[in-house]
Amino acid sequence: MINIENIVDESGILLAKDAIEAGIPKHILYRYIKEKKFEKVAYGVYVSPETWEDDLYILSLRCPQGVYSHDEALYYHGLIDREPMQRTLTIYTGYGTSRLVADGIKVFTVKKDLMDIGKEYVKTCQGHEIPIYNLERTICDLMRSKSRFEIQDFQTALKTYVARKDKKLNKLMEYAQVFHVDKKIREYMEVML
Repeated sequence: MINIENIVDESGILLAKDAIEAGIPKHILYRYIKEKKFEKVAYGVYVSPETWEDDLYILSLRCPQGVYSHDEALYYHGLIDREPMQRTLTIYTGYGTSRLVADGIKVFTVKKDLMDIGKEYVKTCQGHEIPIYNLERTICDLMRSKSRFEIQDFQTALKTYVARKDKKLNKLMEYAQVFHVDKKIREYMEVML
């Protein structure tokens, strides 16, 4: 039988599904969790007492279909300078979001076939990979959800995007057509460029 220690990742996170897939009986797994004083941080996700919790990574383990978006992506990409008060995820329509919302997560939904548009992976401060939307998808999401942002954050994000050297206006307009915000974005870009 495989040793449970080998299933705990280098940052001290243990996923119950990995242990069960490795053939470790549940009673042995839960005894190990109790003896080593692992803390349950999400369904099937446990962290060792020595672990610095990586909230972004843990949420992505808890909801692997979700992608960090909106406020979270604006902050990550440096389009706003205030860290979000709530974690923000986009998930496909029909996914049960009630637990996430109850835990204070801001959730946006889109059709399943739109989930991967602009999705990329970045590393958290602790070195874990998480999914997040790229700059151009983030601008489209900002435009689609304009009423849910403070006007100052909305304007700052657009001005900062326009000033960036790494912006990809062709990609932005390609995404904007898919999300039906091309007319709005064109209007803003004509004024700002």
